[in-house]
Amino acid sequence: MSEALDILVFGAHADDAEIGMGGTIAKHVQAGLSVGICDLTEAEMSSNGTVELRKQEAAKAASVLGISARTNLGLPDRGLVSSNNQIERIVAEIRQWKPRVVFAPYWVDRHPDHVACSRMIEEAVFNAKLRRYMPDLPAVQVEQLIYYYINDVDQVSLIVDISEFQQMKRDSLLAYRSQFDAAAAGADRVATPLTNRYVERVEARDSLLGQANGLLYAEGFAIKRPHAVKLF
Repeated sequence: MSEALDILVFGAHADDAEIGMGGTIAKHVQAGLSVGICDLTEAEMSSNGTVELRKQEAAKAASVLGISARTNLGLPDRGLVSSNNQIERIVAEIRQWKPRVVFAPYWVDRHPDHVACSRMIEEAVFNAKLRRYMPDLPAVQVEQLIYYYINDVDQVSLIVDISEFQQMKRDSLLAYRSQFDAAAAGADRVATPLTNRYVERVEARDSLLGQANGLLYAEGFAIKRPHAVKLF
């Protein structure tokens, strides 16, 4: 039986969570919270890298961040749909780890898999609390579903100061050399938006968001339901 997690982060592909909230993950791990990442696909349709290499890179990034668990559901890359089978796989993951808080990609993004992942996680979080849905696994009530940004940032509801953890975020992203290294001539690689100084662009985004709030670096998040706080 797996130990319960405080936070469970879902992404369509390995590196999604690190791009959107690597600093927040590191910050919460350092604070003593248990954090897990679940990648829905093996990113087998990626223009660069291989499934096996992506798994190795994901494991390295997980080690950098110090997370408690990383899993991969092996759902089809570019084939994420809200089918009963795929939603049930995600619900089973939520019920296995019993997280207090779940994170998913923001519901608007240029990559269709990110949008599909966002919708699927929202459905799965809802279904996970229904005791007559998949009754063989005890129902789990997630306290809050929070959305992180992978590409464009919009409608920021929450920010997290990651100034002290920006280097850990950068190191976790640099683990994905197959995705972020500039395309080398003669290699089995092609130029993509990710190979064009993408890590630096992510850092610039975090810097701008931090600057607007008097911080060095910050990550932004969106919520659909009010988030309760005890004190301001």
